Amino acid sequence: MFSTLALNNATLPYLVKLANNGYQKALGEDKNFLAGLNVYKGHVTYKAVADVFGYKYFDPLKALQS
Repeated sequence: MFSTLALNNATLPYLVKLANNGYQKALGEDKNFLAGLNVYKGHVTYKAVADVFGYKYFDPLKALQS
């Protein structure tokens, strides 16, 4: 039970930010959101995922601008 409460307390501020600002603004303004982005509009934006699956890596900031 305590682990569930801890997880909720850790993630709730991010969910509130997403709800209030939308995902594009949250990704553009918060490096933590951007670091967690794996795929955006068909582009693989997480280097490790691209390497493991043999896809071309696409810079997440560039993906947001496309």
